[in-house]
Amino acid sequence: MTALAGLAGLFFLTALAYALVGFGGGSTYTALLVLADTDFRILPAISLACNITVVTGSVVQYASARLIRWARILPLVALSVPLAWFGGRMEIPEQTFITLLGLALLASAAALAFRPPAQDSRTVSMPVWTGPALGGSIGFLAGLVGIGGGIFLAPILHFLQWGKAREIAAAASIFILVNSIAGLAGQAQRLSGTGDVAALLQYWPLLPAVLIGGQIGVWLGRTRTSDAWLIRLTALLVLFVALRLLWRASGL
Repeated sequence: MTALAGLAGLFFLTALAYALVGFGGGSTYTALLVLADTDFRILPAISLACNITVVTGSVVQYASARLIRWARILPLVALSVPLAWFGGRMEIPEQTFITLLGLALLASAAALAFRPPAQDSRTVSMPVWTGPALGGSIGFLAGLVGIGGGIFLAPILHFLQWGKAREIAAAASIFILVNSIAGLAGQAQRLSGTGDVAALLQYWPLLPAVLIGGQIGVWLGRTRTSDAWLIRLTALLVLFVALRLLWRASGL
């Protein structure tokens, strides 16, 4: 129970830091569970459930602020949802899982460290195929590893000048939410015949921890103009965890 309480504290801080910039934190939740020697077969389901808890609150707050551009978000999720579900159903070896997670975390650290400054630059229209292709490829990886995929989507949307900074954060939250739900559905189907579903219940304290942390984070992200120090610190911590995971994978 003491170990679980410590894990809940780390999840609270992760949710706060990631929600600050519109993300769910799924990759870092999974990494923390790996380092806590949790059964890797149930890791994605726990992380996706935490993702859903965090970004549901984020989506509500972004919707109330009228920052969600549904017409432009729908092409991004058109293929990502079925491919996230498909990825969630796939069985992969532990070494492959940890390696993919470590690489995802390296990308996450880079996305956080080199996140563009908030600005209201002009919006550029994308070709009609870009949204489904981009969303589908990220959605598949998200379902496979147990993340929402927003950490990959947001930097690309910034680069493409898809919208204003807070609109991109809102789009990333929607993307994370629908892909996490689809990925969790796939994970549940995969686990339903193994008897591992019951093992998930002991991790319930993680959900209120990320709910509270996520709500604080998204509120700070909407009301404060700059928390660059926290974002950079989070990037360093994520980088450290990524390197530990890759080192661990190399020894499996």
